[in-house]
Amino acid sequence: MSAVQPANGLAPPALLAKELRRAFRREREPPVQALDGVSLEVRHGELTALIGPDGAGKTTLIRLAAGLLRADSGTLKVLDIDVAVNPQRVQDRISYMPQRFGLYEDLSVAENLDLYADLHGVSAAQRAQRYPRLMEMTALAPFRQRLAGRLSGGMKQKLGLACTLVRSPELLLLDEPTVGVDPLSRRELWEIVRHLVADQGLSVLLSTAYLDEAERCSRVVLLHQGKVLAQGAPSEVTRNAAGSSYIAQPSAPGGARALQAQLLDRPDIIDAVPDGGRVRFVRATAGPEAAATDELLQSLTVAPTAARFEDGFMVLLRHGAEREPVRAIAVDRPLHAGGEPIIVEVRDLVKRFGDFVAVDHIHFEVRRGEIFGLLGPNGAGKTTTFRMLCGLLAANGGALNIAGTDVRRAPASARSRLGYVAQRFSLYGPLTVAENLEFFASAYGLRGQRRRARIDWAMRQFELGTHAGMTSAQLPGGFKQRLAMAAALLHEPEILFLDEPTSGADPRARRVFWRRITALAEQGVTVIVTTHFLQEAEYCDHVAIMDAGKVLAQGAPGDIRQRAKTAAAPEPDMEDAFIAIVQQARNGQAAAAAAAPQVAA
Repeated sequence: MSAVQPANGLAPPALLAKELRRAFRREREPPVQALDGVSLEVRHGELTALIGPDGAGKTTLIRLAAGLLRADSGTLKVLDIDVAVNPQRVQDRISYMPQRFGLYEDLSVAENLDLYADLHGVSAAQRAQRYPRLMEMTALAPFRQRLAGRLSGGMKQKLGLACTLVRSPELLLLDEPTVGVDPLSRRELWEIVRHLVADQGLSVLLSTAYLDEAERCSRVVLLHQGKVLAQGAPSEVTRNAAGSSYIAQPSAPGGARALQAQLLDRPDIIDAVPDGGRVRFVRATAGPEAAATDELLQSLTVAPTAARFEDGFMVLLRHGAEREPVRAIAVDRPLHAGGEPIIVEVRDLVKRFGDFVAVDHIHFEVRRGEIFGLLGPNGAGKTTTFRMLCGLLAANGGALNIAGTDVRRAPASARSRLGYVAQRFSLYGPLTVAENLEFFASAYGLRGQRRRARIDWAMRQFELGTHAGMTSAQLPGGFKQRLAMAAALLHEPEILFLDEPTSGADPRARRVFWRRITALAEQGVTVIVTTHFLQEAEYCDHVAIMDAGKVLAQGAPGDIRQRAKTAAAPEPDMEDAFIAIVQQARNGQAAAAAAAPQVAA
């Protein structure tokens, strides 16, 4: 897998784009300008990241570079070949891993590798040389005979990358390779990519929604609405927020979420996120709105802090477009405190699939009106737990109580009290936005005036009116998320289940989403969420961390962070704590397994 090195500093870039334009035309809809005069370069032997909001043009650009689309105008050279003139020559020398890589789930790991090697004409001698290195790099050697469909999400992504590398590409194109992958697997995948660049000199262009990944690249290109807002070293992006970043300490314990929501509503605040029990925010230069923000902050401890890459990203987005207000959501009938304080109670819950124990005697409870985070690596049992909580999957043992209803005895009654947004949004692609809402309203038993009122509420609160006639399959990712959440709230549930709802979303879309969730919680809706963005766990009142079907730790985010505190890491974040807790549990299991034969002897 050795990459071609340029002979000298004058060699052409691995990829060079000039004034690229590409529009998508749809029946009865105005054309969408995906790329609008984009110029950029990818240098040999470097890692370059494409970043930007949903719909910025990142995937379109990568598909153009892979020779799968043609530009309407402009020039694009890959490895000094004009892609429009000879896409096949380009495809013979590059490798491309799309967002949903085409693994064959009924084939084993080894059979998937062989299939892609056959497709690319890789000889037996080349396979003998490359396969051991790919297996070592991805740590998939022990799983060569396992069916791809039985792999965790992180392992599937690593297998996809291995299949992409069965031949030796000169340029590797990766379209959001870590989307939907847990933090531990994401870190492992990222180490593989960095190894390919640093040790083998491979040129890589990737798109990512994770800004910490982009910050580790040699260069970044920020796209917005099909245009390049900035390109250069990550430090150049960070400098845009110099002198604008602050940390505020809430006046009351646990008040970070409320303070963050208040700040995010202010016109002069560019960004605000909960951060280790405090709130980190980025502020625009003084303007007419500054006095109201000063009044909000005057009783708090506020200190300037060094700008980080994400701060610069958010500043550039503000400069690149008019500020879109972050709208909170208003329910028609706020749920006032009352009844039992515990609304979800899980005791000794078990789920088996044959000999496989997916959920292994877990316990937790959720209080009415709080946000509860269920965290864990891919395959930990989170989604299985969600489906049992929602009455969609029967448990094999234990007790499960939702809003005073025994889910195991009366699943239909429990389902009427909750809303569920699945990982892949259970929308009907051929139906329009309006038709999807009509369908879900009928499914929830809404009739007559109430049905009309609830659909109008959903259209208004989630700002779906301009897309009402568009099919859900055509919607940008952010609007699919809005529609799925609107559908789940039509029947005014007491509890909202959200299964990785922000997977693949950019930072700005995630802020908008969490502003809505915070508002729902303020109005009495209980929210249970899974997420792989560990920063989002800071929005939760309590979290539980699962792995291998067991709950390893639970408590307030501050308590969880303390479990990873060391002399070397005095202020761990949630990702540090998550990885430390999971690795400690796995190391303990490995040690116990190694000792078992000796005990038996």
